[in-house]
Parts: sequence; structure tokens; C-alpha cells
Amino acid sequence: MAEVELLSTPHDIQISDVTCDSFRITWEMAHEDTSRVTHYFIDLSRKEGSEHNRFKHRDVPTKLVAKAGPLPMAVRGHWFLSPRTEYCVAVQTAIRQPDGDYQVSEWSQVVEFCTGDYAMEHLQQLLDKAQAAAGRMLRFSVFYRNQSPEYFQYVRLCGGAMLPSFKDNSGSHGSPINEKLRGVFLSCNTEFDTGLPPKDSPYGPLRFQISAEHLLNPSTNLYFADFYCMYTAYHYVVLVLAPAGSEGDSFCQSHLPRLDLSSNPFLTFTSGDAPVFCHASDVILEVLYTEPLLLEHGILAQISGHHQLMSLSTANAKKDPSCKVCNISVGR
Repeated sequence: MAEVELLSTPHDIQISDVTCDSFRITWEMAHEDTSRVTHYFIDLSRKEGSEHNRFKHRDVPTKLVAKAGPLPMAVRGHWFLSPRTEYCVAVQTAIRQPDGDYQVSEWSQVVEFCTGDYAMEHLQQLLDKAQAAAGRMLRFSVFYRNQSPEYFQYVRLCGGAMLPSFKDNSGSHGSPINEKLRGVFLSCNTEFDTGLPPKDSPYGPLRFQISAEHLLNPSTNLYFADFYCMYTAYHYVVLVLAPAGSEGDSFCQSHLPRLDLSSNPFLTFTSGDAPVFCHASDVILEVLYTEPLLLEHGILAQISGHHQLMSLSTANAKKDPSCKVCNISVGR
């Protein structure tokens, strides 16, 4: 019986054109194998800690079986990839035998890569879903921020300015602003019966309030950044307010959908002798202002309600991946 000529091990694995839910992969193999190989086996899994992925099966296809074709090969839709996630991938080539079995090469070395953020098209899908949930518009007059006494004492020691800090990883994992855009988070939602900010807060007993007109005006730009929930019936919309021409504005222009200040479903400004400011009633707005805020431009006072409602805090909160209202067709 003739000796079977072994297949060379794929090497020099290259990953390119990585998005939040797809990538392209290519590799090198012996020239004589190019015409013999009929299939590619590609094994991919999330990177766990600092260890490389260990494949349970070394000589059979475990994940994706694809007919051999020109490289690089586009991988999209074969796995439900998550954005901003580290993966390990390895390749095996194979020749399909007449009996349906495969002659296979050794697995290639394991290569690691990280998927990207949501692109504009994905954010537009989120925006469309958020718009459907926004509800009617209610008037408001101030933005506000609740924190602990220790926080505001620190602000005073630093010159009286609340300085922008990086957005955490709460909300959609693929939001482009997570850990990349600095800002100061503010709220603007009001109570239905009073039209005023709520008496309670999960963030602290002291509240800084600043006139809506000071931040929301023709010299600022408004962007949509996220839509999510935390296993609850109510949903959050993250917006970014950036003074035109600022560093934050430059980031947002290339990463986020811009909203019309006078006509959008979340947060509006209507100019005139008495400017009118409105917010969406059926979602909780989280507004990230990209510049420092001086305490002297607003007022600081004790809230009259409770401040221990930590279940309502969104700090590093994870999005509910099963919610049909706020999830889109790519990774959460």
C-alpha cells in the first residue's frame, strides 16, 4: 500500500479586517498542499485568563468546516462573536477521502486577536430600538449629578472642577465610548408629578445642579452612544454632550451617530426668548459631558430623599443579553 503523503502544518497565521462580529484569516502552507487540500478546519474560542485555548480534539473538526478556497478567508456569521473580546484561533487543513473521512494536518499554532467596537451601522440599529422605547417628551430645566460628600470635598481640593474620567464598561460591551471617552456623567430625568429631579439617588446624598442652558445650547453637539437594561423593565440611553470643536467632539464625530438638538427622541433644545428643554419620559438618560464642570457654575445641596438605592446604580453594570428590546443582531 502506498504511503500517504502527510499535509504540512499551517503556519504564519494572519488575522485582518477585524470588526465587532467578523474577521479575515489567512495562513501559509506547503505549495504542494494547495492543490490537494479540500477543506479548512478553524477552531475558535474565547481566551480564558492568560492561558492559551486548549482544544479538546486534536485530529477532528471541532468548530467550523469550510471548503478550501482562496485566502484570506472571511469569517462572519459562523460564530456569535462578541465585541471587544479576546479570542484564540487555530487552523487545520484537510483532504476529504472517498469514504468521507479526512486526512488532516497538525493544528497550527494558536493565534490571539480581539474583536472591535460597534460600528456606525450597529449603533444605528441600537438607536432605532431606543427611539421606539423613548416615549413622550417632558420638560426639564437642570442637569444634575449626585455623589458622596467625600467626592465633592475632593473636587474642592482640586480647584472646584469636576474633571472628566473614562467611561466604565457598563452597558453594551461594544459601545465605542467604553474606556475610551472621558466625561462627567449627569442626569436630567424628572418626576412626572413635579417636573423636578427625583428626591432619591443611588449615587450619594449631595446633588450638583446646573442650568440646562449652560450645557445644552447651539454651541454643543449631541451624540447617541448606547441603549441597554440591567435585567429590569426600564431601559437606559447614554448620550454624549460635547462642545463643538472639542477633543471629545472630534472623537464622537468619527465613532457615534450625531443627533439633531432640536429634533430627536431623547433630549432636545428649542431656542427662543425662553428656551425649552425636553427629555424622553420612558427611558433613563445618562448624559456624558466631555468637559470639566465648575461647582461655581451651579448649586450644591442635600437631597431630601434616600441615597442607598444601590440596586439602581449603573456603575460597571452588565447588559441583559436576553432582552429583545435593547439587543441587536451582533454581540452584546
